[in-house]
Amino acid sequence: MIIKHIQYFLVSLIFLFNGSTFAQHAEEESSAEESFNAGEMIIEHIVDSYEWHILDYDDFHLSIPLPVIIFHEGNLLTFMSSTFHHGHAPALFDENNKLIHAEETDNNHSVSYGLAVMHEGAHKGKLAYIDVNEYIHHHKIVENTEAGMPYDFSITKNVLSLWMSLILILWVFVSVAKSYKTRKGKAPKGMQNMLEPFIIFIRDDIAKESIGEKKYEKYLPYLLTIFFFIFFNNLLGLIPFFPGGANLTGNIAVTMVLALFTFIITNVSGNKNYWVHIINTPGVPWWLKIPMPLMPIVELVGLITKPFVLMVRLFANITAGHIIVLGFISLIFIFGNMNPAIGYGVSVVSIAFTIFLTFLEFLVALIQAYVFTLLSALYFGSAVEEHH
Repeated sequence: MIIKHIQYFLVSLIFLFNGSTFAQHAEEESSAEESFNAGEMIIEHIVDSYEWHILDYDDFHLSIPLPVIIFHEGNLLTFMSSTFHHGHAPALFDENNKLIHAEETDNNHSVSYGLAVMHEGAHKGKLAYIDVNEYIHHHKIVENTEAGMPYDFSITKNVLSLWMSLILILWVFVSVAKSYKTRKGKAPKGMQNMLEPFIIFIRDDIAKESIGEKKYEKYLPYLLTIFFFIFFNNLLGLIPFFPGGANLTGNIAVTMVLALFTFIITNVSGNKNYWVHIINTPGVPWWLKIPMPLMPIVELVGLITKPFVLMVRLFANITAGHIIVLGFISLIFIFGNMNPAIGYGVSVVSIAFTIFLTFLEFLVALIQAYVFTLLSALYFGSAVEEHH
């Protein structure tokens, strides 16, 4: 019993470094009927959700409900994610699109359709229509595959995190801009002093070196934006409590949009020399171009793989960092299920590695922002380079 209480204390310490999902699974670990599922815990931590989970303790669940916005048959439905009771209940509606409380379904058969967060199947983690009869008669949440998927515009955890990071970035750089105006000609101070080395480094060592002295200013605002956007969100993902903890830059949809911006800017900026090198690469034997345009095909494939590499690199590195840390934490509960004493011994090693990897993640947060910005600048430089 003492060892188990010590384990709970260690789990609370881990919570300070790695988020709030462990309290829930510590409770599951103490139940003999339900074994700890490391894979499920890790996936729940890194994926998006319809509420911002804070912690679970016994029967107490603390989370921030978020707005659910659904477009259903020409009607816009809005309600809070607390309706789902942490994903364990559906949102039921009558034919007038009025929300019906779940406890009313026993005596009320006017339920027209229902929505629920799926816990299994192809749409796991997403909102889907449910089979109303199955829920009313058997209290089972079963997806209604014939109804298709609703148009979902909900404010999820990642969306809210995105908005908060944008507000933070705007506040920081509006303050820095005002400092440059009010302290013109004076030494930088405060936040201006902290961020100026990053700004100068991106300008001199990335933009100028990769794009050139004459054309770098056109792309500098974008390069500064993506660097600080990625860097700030990487850091926010390492904070274990609200408003941090969201895995925004570990979401492939977010990294895809960032890579798409770079792809569009690169090809819109491409000059004649850039497209000639793609369509009719100089110095390549003619038989690699005619009759089969082998080299142009290779160049066009490279055109697509560049943003793809940007997307996957950022997504994979940030997600992998979370998974590795959570993997070490999972060892506590896996070995604890075998023997509490072993779990206690492993917890010391796991916490040590967790702290080390958390500090390492700070370095990764900076490196990934730098790499994405550098590669974007190199792509812009290749697009505007003049023929020698």
